[in-house]
Amino acid sequence: MKLASWLKSNGISARDFAARIGTTEATISRLKNARAQPSFELAEKILEATAGAVTPNDFLKRTSSADATPSGDTSGLRVLLIIAGGIAAYKSLDLIRRLRERDTQVRVVITRAGQAFVTPLSVGAIAGTAPYTDLFDPRTEFDVGHIRLARDNDVVVVAPATADLMAKLAHGHADDLATAVLLATNSPVLLAPAMNPQMWAHPATQRNAQRLTDDGAVLVGPNEGEMAEVNEAGVGRMAEVPEILAAVERVAKPFGSKVLAGKHVIITSGPTHEPIDPVRYIANRSSGKQGHAIAQAAARSGARVTLVTGPVDIPDPSGVATIHVESAEDMLEAVTSALPADIAIFAAAVADWRTQKKVAQKMKKQADTKKMKLTLVQNPDILKTVAKGSDRPEFVIGFAAETENVIKAAKAKRRAKGCDWLVANDVGHARGVMGGDVNAVHLVTETGVEDWPEMGKHKVAERLIRRIADHLATDKETA
Repeated sequence: MKLASWLKSNGISARDFAARIGTTEATISRLKNARAQPSFELAEKILEATAGAVTPNDFLKRTSSADATPSGDTSGLRVLLIIAGGIAAYKSLDLIRRLRERDTQVRVVITRAGQAFVTPLSVGAIAGTAPYTDLFDPRTEFDVGHIRLARDNDVVVVAPATADLMAKLAHGHADDLATAVLLATNSPVLLAPAMNPQMWAHPATQRNAQRLTDDGAVLVGPNEGEMAEVNEAGVGRMAEVPEILAAVERVAKPFGSKVLAGKHVIITSGPTHEPIDPVRYIANRSSGKQGHAIAQAAARSGARVTLVTGPVDIPDPSGVATIHVESAEDMLEAVTSALPADIAIFAAAVADWRTQKKVAQKMKKQADTKKMKLTLVQNPDILKTVAKGSDRPEFVIGFAAETENVIKAAKAKRRAKGCDWLVANDVGHARGVMGGDVNAVHLVTETGVEDWPEMGKHKVAERLIRRIADHLATDKETA
């Protein structure tokens, strides 16, 4: 759906919509009348504000010429393209050509099924280098080549992404080169699904697509149209090459440009456990998913990342130096030991209280009483200690988990803690933020409050890292 029709159907004026996403009415007017194209940052805001109804693809200039220059700027990026076994694989040859025209480094993996539709010879001729086909190729695997292949990229693109490959990735299979690379990569993953409409609509495929999105993958398409089979039509066509190019830039460019290269970033994540006795502790429902996602996004942006995490049940982010701690006192010691840093992001849900006295043995029920008294004392305030300390990082961001009066409490907390920004969210039990995969946050700065729509925690992380990079770049220009 185009922007103009969406605004009309929802009864929203250009002025109101502009205020909602932080731009001007004139800009929205030009966009809805197709007289301009948005930056990818603005396109992402529009995508979020319209709940996915208006996508960056809607602003692409369509042309009937097969040789038209794509609008996606992928120059300088390193792309690993995985071609799976679907009839849409023929489009991947054009995708390779278009990427190379944009000065993009392209390497290709073809699955065994993919080779039934396009040959390694044709792919190699267009890509300018031989594709990879075998997980156990002795020429490349003598030094674990599939790991190097997985890591040395700005984005991994799967086009076409078949139902079979999506199912394998969603369930962690790694029985060939493509799936092994996808499990081992620390780069963003972009999937372009392509399959029969009934296969796409099947509940299993929809579950897998949702799981992949929750895990941080980005999907472009599928589109609606005629299928290769006679008398078959519906949603299942692979996105067109210009759409995929636009998505590659949107997904990879912020991190491919290494916007935080040379920066040291300290991030805290997860809960803390404050011992009551050897078997009990005070804790909260934090899963660490948001903090870990921020650490991964910061690493992809080129930063050197130190993650200090409390007890969590999720794996350490790849490419990140991770320090595991238990209590708030342990976390403060680990953070101060990791200083100096350029940026510090305190996403951990640190317990405010701990027991005054540590008990060496298990506290047992007493026969003569039904009550047990615990004397609690305040834990150290890690955010405040660092933000107001002598070794303060250039930029300090805190998190506020609130259940009422979220904005008011966040504004007061930002001033009291001495941090530059504060990310606030409502963690009431009904919202399912703690332990869940989505988040809706408010970014509180010295100049105001940005209300971000609900999105996956990986998306929150990427958007936060981009905002930090943009802010630091602006400060540098005005200095």
